[in-house]
Amino acid sequence: MSTTIDILDAAGAKTGSVDLPEDIFGAKVNIPLIHQVVVAQLAARRQGTHKTKTRGNVSGGGKKPYRQKGTGRARQGSTRAPQFAGGGTVHGPQPRDYSQRTPKKMKAAALRGALSDRAVGGRVHIVDSLVTGETPKTKVALAALRTITKARSVLVVVDEGDEFTWLSLRNAPEVHLLDAGQLNTYDVLCYDDLVFTREAYDQVVARLGGSGKEDA
Repeated sequence: MSTTIDILDAAGAKTGSVDLPEDIFGAKVNIPLIHQVVVAQLAARRQGTHKTKTRGNVSGGGKKPYRQKGTGRARQGSTRAPQFAGGGTVHGPQPRDYSQRTPKKMKAAALRGALSDRAVGGRVHIVDSLVTGETPKTKVALAALRTITKARSVLVVVDEGDEFTWLSLRNAPEVHLLDAGQLNTYDVLCYDDLVFTREAYDQVVARLGGSGKEDA
């Protein structure tokens, strides 16, 4: 059974409605799959440039600190051994690649599950435009956004060419802007509500293989 939501304008008035595609916004929420994709996404963000010096990387310590026998102390070959102050680190982190291979179908399925979870909770909104006029204005865009949702944090998905919305909302701390092509599982789950501009919604539906039926 498809879900119908209203398309709103900047004033919060209904301008139409659209049936959310069942295969995108009504998909099964596979929590283990979503977890795996989110973990892989966060792992890919890690730089992996951490590095500690082993005893072979620490300068100095080339000379044997004292003779092998007769001192009553344990034998030592270098003051750069791990047990000495200033010595090397044992099994410390080394530069590595944290990225995990995640098939495209898994990413798409996880994104559909996240969108379905938001749709079931009534946290998906579509708006014709958040900015009216010929100049970008943060105050106007935020006022329009608040007529649509009262959520503390909002993910706004816009068309890449929607310059006015980008300029109006890019500095709002409670708003996270994404291009429709960058929509991902992690960001959908991180924010309380999800707001699409109409152009961005069409692009996401086309990308995920759904078909939205618009009503008058």
